[in-house]
Amino acid sequence: MKKWGLAVAACAALLGCATTGGDSGSASSSGSAGDREYSALFDPDPFPSTYRPYPGRPTVIRNATIYDGEGGRIENGQVYFADGRIQAIGPTVDAPADADVVDGTGLWVTPGVIDIHSHLGNYPTPSVEAHSDGNEATDPNTAEVWTEHSVWPQDPGFSRALANGGVTTLNILPGSANLFGGRSVTLRNVPGRTMQDMKFPGAPYGLKMACGENPKRVYGGRNRSPATRMGNMAVARQAWIDAQRYQEQWENYRENGGTRPARNLQNETLVGVMNGDILVHNHCYRADEMANMIDMSHEFGYEIASFQHAVEAYKIPDLLREEGICAAMWADWWGFKMEAYDTVFENIPMVHNAGACAIVHSDDENQIQRLNQEAAKALADGRRAGLQITDEEAWQWLAINPARALGIDAETGSLVAGKRADLVLWNGNPLSVYSRPQMVWIDGALMYDMHDPRRRPVSDFELGQPGEGSVR
Repeated sequence: MKKWGLAVAACAALLGCATTGGDSGSASSSGSAGDREYSALFDPDPFPSTYRPYPGRPTVIRNATIYDGEGGRIENGQVYFADGRIQAIGPTVDAPADADVVDGTGLWVTPGVIDIHSHLGNYPTPSVEAHSDGNEATDPNTAEVWTEHSVWPQDPGFSRALANGGVTTLNILPGSANLFGGRSVTLRNVPGRTMQDMKFPGAPYGLKMACGENPKRVYGGRNRSPATRMGNMAVARQAWIDAQRYQEQWENYRENGGTRPARNLQNETLVGVMNGDILVHNHCYRADEMANMIDMSHEFGYEIASFQHAVEAYKIPDLLREEGICAAMWADWWGFKMEAYDTVFENIPMVHNAGACAIVHSDDENQIQRLNQEAAKALADGRRAGLQITDEEAWQWLAINPARALGIDAETGSLVAGKRADLVLWNGNPLSVYSRPQMVWIDGALMYDMHDPRRRPVSDFELGQPGEGSVR
């Protein structure tokens, strides 16, 4: 998976022009005049991550039950991390004498929780109209918008997700009013003055797509297309056709010169998707519509990374498995609209049991604080139905599976030597309603300690407000 910014994706992958590493706008010394001029148009990373890990200490956790995030379990295990990375994990590890030692007796260690569907920052708290920046509901296709430009880093929800939910990484999506809602952004859950201070370095962009009731309700209510599900498909297909034409225009210009085509941010995003550099996260509830979306992806040569909400994923787990598509699901949200009606509480474990990629997600500023409990509910429902999935297998739903769907699994999502040291030490079984994070590390830096009030991040917005820094 390429992990390039917009311009690199547009220039190198989309149109094949030469690029030179991190040089932001230099023209290639070879190739046609069209090559050189096109290359000179683009900054390869117009809004680069400025994230820098907080300082950490070499640390070893001992005597804990460890879920590695990929389905493995170690009893009375140890994990050693330093320099922001997991150094060793096992029944015993070699750690320097000066490493900090955390006694994990009676406690559990897991990878940090990853939420693949969040609106923290673009629908922040306080939930008032002035803060409502998640849906550019002005056209069925708003692929030109980037949700990172709506993210308010002072949202108090970030620290609640960290302290109450052990969330270390989250994917912020625009809303689902539109067929193409815009680009998503993956964030590290750390305090930052700007969105870029939180931006996960090298993480691929996503494109939020939507099918079903939301687009047809929003635009049908305005007496315009799409007003039906067939309208949804027709408008989306036309957008892909327009993007193909845009790509062809630039390819012709690259090869032959002539009049330079005008840039179009909508089409740049869609062409990036067709070339595999931008990942599709598709809001879709019904099984038949997911199948339609898959057919459309085949028609235009792109892949779908995840179906979001996917309440009927249990009907097509074999199709999801064959296509390599993850299903991000709730444990038991259903019935709030017609397309969310025909779910089963065994949805998540049924998808997992069929060998497909299952994910637990939130889509809510409160549920993000309890994703461990959501996974536990789904696991219990599956077991009552005879699906015997272990606790450590179920933790994949919160760890390696969302990391894979976000294209960051080489960096995080499991406790493997060399990966980022994103860990949660739970004060009890993490699948118990009574358990909560005791300590949370991100890139090896201790970001939260329930026993140390100084380790409870407080947003600037909260300072001086009643209950500032509370994690209740």
